[in-house]
Amino acid sequence: MGSLLRVLHLEDDPDYSDLVGTMLQKEGYEVELVLAVNRVQFEAALMRDGYDIILADYLLPEYNGLDALRTAKKLCPETPFLLVSGTIGEQAAIESLKTGATDYVLKLWPERLIPAVRRAVRETCERRERKQAQTELFRREKYFRALTENCLDILTILNREGIYIYNSPSLKRVLGYEPKELAGRSAFSLVHPDDLAGVQDIFQEALSYPDRTLRREFRFRHQDGSWRFLEVVGQNRLSDPEIGGIVINSRDISDRKTLEEQLRQAQKMEAIGQLAGGVAHDFNNILTVIQGHAALLEMGGRLSGPAARSAQQIKQAAERASALTRQLLAFSRRQVMQPRPLDLNETVRNMSKMLARILGEDIQLDLEYATRPAVVHADSGMLEQVLMNLAVNSRDAMPQGGVLAIKIAPGASNGSAAKNGTGDPLKWVRLTVSDTGCGIAPEFQRRIFEPFFTTKEMGKGTGLGLATVYGIVKQHQGRIEVESQVGAGTTFTVFLPASAQAPEANHKPVAEKPVRGGNETILIVEDEGPVRELVCNLLAGYGYKIVQANSGVKALEAWAHCQQKVDLLLTDLVMPDRMNGRELAEKLWTERPGLKVIFTSGYSAEVVGKDFVLRRGLNYLQKPYEPHQLAHAIRDCLDGVN
Repeated sequence: MGSLLRVLHLEDDPDYSDLVGTMLQKEGYEVELVLAVNRVQFEAALMRDGYDIILADYLLPEYNGLDALRTAKKLCPETPFLLVSGTIGEQAAIESLKTGATDYVLKLWPERLIPAVRRAVRETCERRERKQAQTELFRREKYFRALTENCLDILTILNREGIYIYNSPSLKRVLGYEPKELAGRSAFSLVHPDDLAGVQDIFQEALSYPDRTLRREFRFRHQDGSWRFLEVVGQNRLSDPEIGGIVINSRDISDRKTLEEQLRQAQKMEAIGQLAGGVAHDFNNILTVIQGHAALLEMGGRLSGPAARSAQQIKQAAERASALTRQLLAFSRRQVMQPRPLDLNETVRNMSKMLARILGEDIQLDLEYATRPAVVHADSGMLEQVLMNLAVNSRDAMPQGGVLAIKIAPGASNGSAAKNGTGDPLKWVRLTVSDTGCGIAPEFQRRIFEPFFTTKEMGKGTGLGLATVYGIVKQHQGRIEVESQVGAGTTFTVFLPASAQAPEANHKPVAEKPVRGGNETILIVEDEGPVRELVCNLLAGYGYKIVQANSGVKALEAWAHCQQKVDLLLTDLVMPDRMNGRELAEKLWTERPGLKVIFTSGYSAEVVGKDFVLRRGLNYLQKPYEPHQLAHAIRDCLDGVN
């Protein structure tokens, strides 16, 4: 069975149409022939379309082949059209070809009919295939343009000298260049000088190993002059005549590099914070002993002359060391917070006179308060420490005088919120501290929050001020940004979560009252022997009965024998034997819900939970403390004074 050939035949002689069908069948075609004997039938048949070829007599009653040809070209323009007639003049034949006929055949020469049909059908099939190929090529080109213009990568072809042959349109979006700007230019001319040698080496490697896929990261100059990190994947396709170059896929990874650097910096700061917190905790235990015994020597009243001055110097040195450890604890986020709802406007307003004195007469202090309460849930002392440290840092940056501007605004700007992932800007309070000082060099900006890092001269800074600010802000679940330009000043912006609560009124400090002892029983739990000895001796001197333990486990054993006698638990928060002070207190509270408790520690967050917050009704005494502070805390707790 041959291939199916669908034929529309305009012919008023059915016998001749049958003859044509027979001739085609003899040539191997399976023929489906539709006969139309007049205009009406022909045009009706054309409406059905789907024919492989149209055969038409040139001259019919009330119709002719040229009219039929014109109609066919309108309705079936792709279908080959053959005029088959007994009489057709040369002029008519030429006109038919001009009108679009594929060929014409005289009935007197039937041997020409089959080759003409075969040739017409073959040429039509070839035209259709070419058209389909062109359509597919156009479609593929559209896909390629869509991919190269919209993908995140740049597709590039370089010759063996590294000259640009091709750049995808995405070059403009990624690196700012029009592809024609780089045509004929060396790719190496835009590589960062520090990365150039490595890029040239890998390019030579690509030339030497055609089948190897090579990768490299390097810096490339953006059209705006900045440097962007690119990750490139290249392969040698010089042997491919259709490509003839090194094919490179380039991706901008600058944002990823920034995030990686931020992660490394955060991990570094966390590691330093853990170290700083551990050092401060151990150091505070030592300072408690030093400061306590120095105070006891002074309280004894038996020292005079050089000995009294020495005791006073020891006490003052311990106080200075204690201030340093508090800054370490703030940086490492291991301070115990005592937060309350407060209006940041009031915090800054209450500190304005002190800030003015610290800044001096040659620095102007500009304050801009929020138009409505900027309420945050924060530790007021910690926020005052943030303001103080930022102000001192700005003062030192303006030795010739200048302006320090402090601005409070309820809500982060939408731009800042989007940039920093802070979400709804109305859920934040923004504190901005700007100066007109010397500024911070770009290479130092990423290190300014590290403890002990300072750009000041030897002896003029501990390097803990900004580290303390960083730790306090983080402990309050906030963020801090810095923008600075050498010679043009610095701006620190602190974002703190806003609070929906009403701010609490500030409490006036109560005048210190005389220390009074008692005869109650106190369970003292402290793992550091010298600290425990000091505390026990001190409180025994005030008349209290003492039960002591060096761990939570030992405290439970002691509690089993004297729980009805114990009036107060004084416990360190950080202790060995897998039981911290908070856990010990909770166990004792199950048996004695009303038991009075005072917590004490050099730090607490690592053991009792991240960012431990001192709740109302819980008493806390920060190490190092002086003897009279301990005595007051014990008496106030026993007497129920908050």
